Amino acid sequence: MNIQIKNIPGKDCACDALILPFIEGQIKPSKDLGASVAALLRKISPDEFSGKKNEVLLLPAPADIKPGRLLLLGLGEKEKIGPEVLRQAGGKALAHLRTAGIREVALSLPATPGNDLSAVYFIEGGLLGLYTYDLYKTEKETREIRKITLLSKPLKALSDGIRTMEVLASAVCFARDLVNAPSNTMTPTHLAGAALALGGKDVSVTVLERKDAEKLGMGAYLSVSKGSDEPPKFIVLEYRGSKKDPLILIGKSVTFDSGGLSIKPSDGLEKMKYDMAGGAAVLGLIRAVSLLRLPVHIIGILPATENLPGGSATRPGDVVRTLGGMTVEIINTDAEGRLTLADALGYAKRFKPHAVIDIATLTGACAIAFGGEAVAMMGNNRSVMEVIKESADFVNERVWEMPLFDEYREYLKSDVADIKNIGGRTGSLATSAKFLSEFAGDTPWAHLDIAGTAWTEKDKPYTPKGASGIGVRLLFDIIRRMQ
Repeated sequence: MNIQIKNIPGKDCACDALILPFIEGQIKPSKDLGASVAALLRKISPDEFSGKKNEVLLLPAPADIKPGRLLLLGLGEKEKIGPEVLRQAGGKALAHLRTAGIREVALSLPATPGNDLSAVYFIEGGLLGLYTYDLYKTEKETREIRKITLLSKPLKALSDGIRTMEVLASAVCFARDLVNAPSNTMTPTHLAGAALALGGKDVSVTVLERKDAEKLGMGAYLSVSKGSDEPPKFIVLEYRGSKKDPLILIGKSVTFDSGGLSIKPSDGLEKMKYDMAGGAAVLGLIRAVSLLRLPVHIIGILPATENLPGGSATRPGDVVRTLGGMTVEIINTDAEGRLTLADALGYAKRFKPHAVIDIATLTGACAIAFGGEAVAMMGNNRSVMEVIKESADFVNERVWEMPLFDEYREYLKSDVADIKNIGGRTGSLATSAKFLSEFAGDTPWAHLDIAGTAWTEKDKPYTPKGASGIGVRLLFDIIRRMQ
């Protein structure tokens, strides 16, 4: 995408379409658009366009100005306009223009409320909303927007913000590609390949094989992989842009989850390729951080495996020993994500991190509780969780804190081992995190359950149907606040 900034009047910008954002009920153009545009807008009735949030109307432009068309874009009520409204406006506007076959677009900033950086959020939503996944379609989408011109003074803060947002949007789309890929092409080996491709001067990548995990005593992680012919890959990436103790990000990376011998129902089973969305988010984050060369120290851990019901698969009732020595009775093999994360949390401690955040499509209970509207958050450190909340509100990847009462430990009490991997249906969202807390120990830690938000069944303003890429933008903002 070619994005440029030009300090010229909208009427003098040669483009296929000029976007004119308006506050609801205030359909008045800026003076630089000329009398002909003002006359055109006076003819628009409120029934045609009133400026309601995400309302669009595409019109032929007057002959005496250079844009070919005008896209009237509603921002809604003035007092409610903020970064999220602008993101949604960007996603709605650019997707609408692409459908209309528009290739070159300009945005008239004088009509945009807010500060000089409002265009950054508009571009963020626009780039995210233009995402498509057509790798396996014979007929590809040929319509694309190739150029966006921002009509503004060439402010350094604006150009820097646009550059950051381009990288971040690209990282989100990278994560979406990984999650949308079918599981026959996104195996643990392929996921390791995607991680290795990020390696370079600033990013080191290590892939532990089965024998390495066995030597380390990762019995919980390896138990998940036993039913699959695909070898597990325990992936570790390190970006060292600072000498500070690292922030460790652990992403659940089950590239296909059948449930194992505790097999899932067939309805919706094809979507279980998305069970590595946490790992994809971590890879996307590291991609963005390394491209922008942020002064942070990040370690990403992806315990990648499949969970299948093969002849050698782990059985309900089996007992395994984790890297830290704790034994786990496996009651349900479909509660596999927490087994992989248990050993990842144990492995993370060797780096003496200042904090650990895990992100995982962990429980169906999360989706039942929040639908597709929020991420469940639990943890043992108030300051870490407060930073997460602030970031979540800002990027609109909302989190909702759930309790980790001591009583939940009783739900996980095993008759034959130190702990069992599931506490039953009641309280299952909280008990899944309580299980993980046993392995986090005293390390400052937070858990993000993205089971309800990693996949969307319908198009949203800047999130097309399919993998949402959630977590990349959230983790990126968390890191910037923590550095």
